[in-house]
This record gives sequence, structure tokens and C-alpha cells, in this order.
Amino acid sequence: MLYQDVQHFYSRQMHYLDSGSTAEWAGTFTEGGVFEANAHPHPQSGRAEIEAAARKTAAELAGRQVQRRHWLGMLHVEEQPDGSVLARTYALVFETARGGATEILLSCTCEDDLIRADGGFQVRHRRVHRDDLPR
Repeated sequence: MLYQDVQHFYSRQMHYLDSGSTAEWAGTFTEGGVFEANAHPHPQSGRAEIEAAARKTAAELAGRQVQRRHWLGMLHVEEQPDGSVLARTYALVFETARGGATEILLSCTCEDDLIRADGGFQVRHRRVHRDDLPR
């Protein structure tokens, strides 16, 4: 059941992100959540900062008339002694320019520290590692 619940969480979360629903996407992080990526010079800390970064990216993609899709797979979940869940996935990021071909933009690993909240999960800390960049 845990695996399915986490899979459902990610499905909902990625639909929010890819549809440009940045407030809803940011709401899947805890109020003090952290989004850390080896492609960014500094982690984004707090829901407001995470939402602002997502909103900026969504506007940039809309301006370029590009649809971005995130595909998460190879999910591995481990319940932790404190009740949180460590979730690891592979992530592929696709981009399709209006009238253009779909391309794989990035290949990443994602490691999330999830906590239970409101009958589901929220991300307390996300670590994304692009495969083309040093860790």
C-alpha cells in the first residue's frame, strides 16, 4: 500500500508541475521544504521560494511555447523509523516545442524525504542530481 500511495502522490505532483499549477505543486512541499539540485547554485528553501522558482520556469516555458513533462520511474520506497518515507526515483524530463518533436532534455535521480500530511504526503527535502553534472 505504501508504494501505491507514494506513486499516486508523484503522479498528482508531476501533473501539477507540468500543467503550470505552480501553487498546487509548491503545496506538495512542507512549509519549510527544501528543493536542492546539483544544477542550481543554492537550494530553494521554503514553499514560497519553491513556488516562485516554479512560476518563473512555467512563464519561461510558456514564452517559448514549450511543454515540459516529467516522468518518474524505478520508484523505491523505504519507511523510516520516524514514520517519514525515503523515496528514490529516476526522472526523465521531456520537452516538446509547439509543432516540434519531443526530446529528452534531462536524466536525473531524485531522492525525497516525504512526511505524511493531510492524508497523503509532502516533500520535506528533495535532492535532484542531473546525470550530466557532477554530484
